[in-house]
Amino acid sequence: MLSLNNKNILLGVTGGIAAYKAAEFCRLLKKQGADVRVVMTDAAKEFIQPLTFQALTGNPVYNELFEADAQNAMDHIELARWADLLVIAPATADTLAKLADGYADNLLLTISLATKSKIAVAPAMNQQMFQNPATLKNIQTLQQRGVQIWGPDVGDQACGETGPGRMLEAEDLLQHVVQVMKPGSLSGCKVMITAGPTREAIDPVRYISNRSSGKMGYAVVQAAINAGADVTLVSGPVCLQSPQPVTLLACQSADEMYQQVMENINEQDIFIATAAVADYRMESIAAEKIKKSDDEMNLKLVKTEDILASVAALVNKPFCVGFAAETSHLEQYAQGKLKNKKLDLIAANRVDDPESGFEVENNALNVYWNNGSKQLSLKPKSLIAVELIDIITELFKSSRN
Repeated sequence: MLSLNNKNILLGVTGGIAAYKAAEFCRLLKKQGADVRVVMTDAAKEFIQPLTFQALTGNPVYNELFEADAQNAMDHIELARWADLLVIAPATADTLAKLADGYADNLLLTISLATKSKIAVAPAMNQQMFQNPATLKNIQTLQQRGVQIWGPDVGDQACGETGPGRMLEAEDLLQHVVQVMKPGSLSGCKVMITAGPTREAIDPVRYISNRSSGKMGYAVVQAAINAGADVTLVSGPVCLQSPQPVTLLACQSADEMYQQVMENINEQDIFIATAAVADYRMESIAAEKIKKSDDEMNLKLVKTEDILASVAALVNKPFCVGFAAETSHLEQYAQGKLKNKKLDLIAANRVDDPESGFEVENNALNVYWNNGSKQLSLKPKSLIAVELIDIITELFKSSRN
């Protein structure tokens, strides 16, 4: 395992029963060579004593927003500058909400706003609290800002319930820290990702489109950025904030997306087509609004360019990843698309399931490649995107060896 010597890790501990795991996490960080400082909220001190962390780190524990340690001169700005990485573990629902909204009413939240270092959170809460739409929205907001989400795990909880919300074990958190401290798995790689729907104009007022929100694609973008990739996002019309840093190429129609992709595909190492591109467009677009007259109206449609197939057919094609949104025969259709378009990998999901797919926060994917497959179980799109990028990275690197 990579040594953490000379790495400054700031550990934020908030008020949850999982705070006891933070002590073991702290011990493992020190064992790996890291210099660790701990910031606790008032609620955290109800679950574990500051003296525990002081003994483990050999450093004072910080809690008061307006009481700097004169000896170490570590006020909130200096702590924010000192840290190479800020990890909040456990991160309660309340802390996630305040982070998402930019609160600064305690020392830990103030440091979170003031630091330029990477931030990671390890959610820990009741399973129903975690699955509440408000919590999932806060997690999505944080991820879009570049905050890494580590976990949660699924299992038995202190309240007696079972489900997602358990904080990751200390050993798992340590592995995440090591991954962050070393160069990203996609460092030096250029990745192009398409996302969102397209709109095919009928006249100046109407268009043909689909239910894609772009949430899955944007989550994949963020996961690729977190892995160190240089990302180009080709996005259809969505109501989402673009992750940063990214090169954003906005478009409306399938033809515009095709042009943006083909003009910028050179030198891309990986192409991930998450966009729900319209299969058909109007043969001709009416110059003026079509007035309602007859009881029936016939629209003549023609096929759009197949963007993914066009990229996969290039002589020096990038590693090509497709998505298949299906309502039946998931594996059959996905495997057919993988073979017919000569893709390296395809991620398929059922969009007729109300708990996953279009316009919701969760997803489940069946991932297929030549001689291999893996099921990614239902979870927030932000988390499933990380798992997908891990698979893509492994196969991409194997293909280049």
